[in-house]
Amino acid sequence: MARITHVEILMVDLKPKVRRTDAIQSFESQETPILRITDADGAVGTGYSYTIGTGGPSVIALLQHTLAPRLIGREAEEIEGIWRDLLFATHATAVGAITSLALAAIDTALWDLRCRRAGLPLWRMAGGAKASVPLYTTEGGWLHIETQALVDDALAAQAQGFAGSKIKIGRPHLSEDRARLMAVREAVGAGYEIMTDANQSFTLPEAVRRAAVLEEAGVAWFEEPMPADDVGAHVRLANATPVPIAVGESMYSLSQFKDYLQAGGCSIVQADVARVGGITPWLKIAHLAEAHNIPICPHFLMELHASLVCAVPKAPWLEYIPQLDLIAPEGLRIEQGRAMPSDDPGLGITWDWDAIARHGVITPIRLGA
Repeated sequence: MARITHVEILMVDLKPKVRRTDAIQSFESQETPILRITDADGAVGTGYSYTIGTGGPSVIALLQHTLAPRLIGREAEEIEGIWRDLLFATHATAVGAITSLALAAIDTALWDLRCRRAGLPLWRMAGGAKASVPLYTTEGGWLHIETQALVDDALAAQAQGFAGSKIKIGRPHLSEDRARLMAVREAVGAGYEIMTDANQSFTLPEAVRRAAVLEEAGVAWFEEPMPADDVGAHVRLANATPVPIAVGESMYSLSQFKDYLQAGGCSIVQADVARVGGITPWLKIAHLAEAHNIPICPHFLMELHASLVCAVPKAPWLEYIPQLDLIAPEGLRIEQGRAMPSDDPGLGITWDWDAIARHGVITPIRLGA
């Protein structure tokens, strides 16, 4: 083991290559805090998190003034202890997005450092359950996209070996959602999965109403039908429809997932490693879900989640939304519609530091020796 000697904090702002809209928002920008941890042996671990356009400076401030200084002198291998201590140091602002995103930047950097020191890829270090995972694509299913374009994208993904496509729902009338979904279903046939995502836009009565249409289309799941903090409404919806209910991208702690699983409010959990505070809590959520015989199908962050879904046994899907192409151009390895986690030591992301410098939006902050 070796103690942490210094920490570097920076942030880039990445513009999505395609327009991304859903029922409640438009995804215009991806602020990406990046954190590098160096230990006394000179080993370096790099971690990151993200926002979809707001809050990035707040994450950086929390890292700079509260969390990162507490890393100096700590044994880098004591990841669980560090995570717990940092959570307690921010107990007045947790549980919540800003704290979780800051913790995730640190925790992913510590796991990267651990894997590099051990000479192991993350997917093996964290469990090594499988060497690849099927992909479904979201990039061609945004809410503003016209029906024929949805069909064309799903057919193209199917031809590339992808096993599913996600279609955003929440048009003003359910007839519009139905027309879009049924056009895609007719084109791709019965064997191709269609996921749907409402982005928390419905009331319970409207979610029940729309679930009937989703059942007709044979969708794989109904994602974020209602506000994530309403566990009871999700339980009632789950009891009212055979369509699997997926939740998790807007949840920030292990305990929130526990509440859903115990109450029977979901059939799929979608923990996002950045939003739950890092790899350390993500693995706990995955195993908690497994104990309830519920799969984990994580939200976004495909470059990192590719390793995590291959680390655990009950993780059947990876969501395809390219996130880091501008600063990690080597990208995710895909063969016949399946993602292959990197076998290189660490998180499996090859950073382009010149590109990071070009896209930087704050002067890098260095703490420690």
